Amino acid sequence: MMSKNEDTVAINEVVLRDGFQNEPSFVPTEEKIRLSDRLSGTGVRRIEVSSFVSPKAIPNLRDAADVFGGIERTPGVLYTALVPNVRGAERALECAVDEVNLVMSIGERHNLANMRMTCDQSLAQFREIMNVVAGSDIFINGTIATAFGCPFEGRQPVERVLWAIDTYRDLGIEGITIADTIGMANPRQVGELTATILRHHADLPLTLHLHNTRDMGLANALAAYDAGMRSFDSALGGIGGCPYAPGATGNVCTEDLVHMFHNCGIDTGVSLPALLELSGELPATLGHDVPGYIVKAGTSGRVYA
Repeated sequence: MMSKNEDTVAINEVVLRDGFQNEPSFVPTEEKIRLSDRLSGTGVRRIEVSSFVSPKAIPNLRDAADVFGGIERTPGVLYTALVPNVRGAERALECAVDEVNLVMSIGERHNLANMRMTCDQSLAQFREIMNVVAGSDIFINGTIATAFGCPFEGRQPVERVLWAIDTYRDLGIEGITIADTIGMANPRQVGELTATILRHHADLPLTLHLHNTRDMGLANALAAYDAGMRSFDSALGGIGGCPYAPGATGNVCTEDLVHMFHNCGIDTGVSLPALLELSGELPATLGHDVPGYIVKAGTSGRVYA
């Protein structure tokens, strides 16, 4: 959800789900638990721990229940899971998650590739999920994927994004994430769409989920902030991507995003040194380098003797 302090932004960490799901090798369960526990102390507001999805669809997240069962939960941090269907919602309840995230691409062709459903079928599934979690304390967030453009259909009309928000809210979904799923957005587009959404839904807990496919992630984040956005998803090291979008690369990098906000005088409540320590360890865990810049170059305040 958005920060109550309008001068502070909330940083939501998605490396464990959106980052690790795309890795060529399985990240051991104990490594996921260790990373979640250490991220819990950095000041991030949410940690997307995993997804209760079929192991056949995403083998790298087959240990979702074990990860949730092993993590230490820090007060003030929400531990969330992506839930694609009713069975996923039931598993989320069993694991006592704080928040479930429902996802639909408003690009029909991408939704068929990603979720194997039409948009109407996704919405029908959402109704069933809402029935499953009814009466629980779980916060329900809905992500509008391909909000800034679909890899198969191109740019999506603003009216379709607003339709999706209205439909989600009518279903009882409490928070909305606007996702640049494949990194098609530009700063002007992001600023205009954010401002339009907030004009129509001033009370809406709104989050922006950015990918850095075309190296505009940080510029898009700042444009969104200037338009009123106060909650951002990001992935440690800038890893991740979308398996159903040709050419899509990683998420906007958490430590780079925090560094940018801090240099602009915008508080995140997040420890940049703690993030950089964790990001510096990622290559050894993954077996390859990560895209993030600040972990390699140092902060902009770094000086050389």
